[in-house]
Amino acid sequence: MEVSLSKQSPDDDRQKRIQAKTIKLESNEWDKQQQEEDPAEFSNPIPWQKIEAEGLDCDYALLFSKEEADQLFTKLEEEVVYATGEESKVQVFGKLCNIPRKQATYGDAGLKYTYSGVARLACPWTPTLEYVRDKVTETTGQLFNFVLVNRYKDGQDHMGEHRDDEKELDPLCPIASVSFGAARDFIFRHRDARGKRCSRHIDPVKLELAPGSLLLMNAPTNTFWYHSLPVRKKVLCPRVNLTFRRILPDHKKLR
Repeated sequence: MEVSLSKQSPDDDRQKRIQAKTIKLESNEWDKQQQEEDPAEFSNPIPWQKIEAEGLDCDYALLFSKEEADQLFTKLEEEVVYATGEESKVQVFGKLCNIPRKQATYGDAGLKYTYSGVARLACPWTPTLEYVRDKVTETTGQLFNFVLVNRYKDGQDHMGEHRDDEKELDPLCPIASVSFGAARDFIFRHRDARGKRCSRHIDPVKLELAPGSLLLMNAPTNTFWYHSLPVRKKVLCPRVNLTFRRILPDHKKLR
């Protein structure tokens, strides 16, 4: 089955093989249209592109015009305070290690999020983070109470393969990823096709996430597919990514 941007009917080879394809995400016409309108007024629903493979269900759209995306990037650079010292590290095989990017956590009062062996308490929402969150909610109809902010200074900064499948997350709510700054490759890899001893041949799915774009990772994507942001040495400019999540009430308080 070939990976595509629209709904497909199953065929006999669905369980055997997914052919590799780098997905070209449309941007020019939509971006041009958005620049001609008030940045605060865009259609609802906005034009979506469906990204599907076996066990992978994502939706992609340009949420902000290039002009507004650049303005929001500048505001985020001014407002977001990133973790430093011990708070900027994660656990790898039981040891605290530095990560190749900057991170920050914001959200509703008292919320925590545990990932890579460390628990992070949410800082209060900044005006720009609230604005972007509300635009995502307006567009998707989903409510979010937490955001993880990742800043990549250039193409050397990266994120390894992982799944956002922590127990704190509401499994019925998609993860909404909004990108600003430099465009970067984003790669999905099926859990059965990782490593030298992989049990199946399923080719990865690669996207390029544009500034101002919104990627929704719907269930069961994070059950079956790992995702990463690989090193791209030719990228010289910074990127800020916001991943909005909904944390369950039972995991609200930091113990």
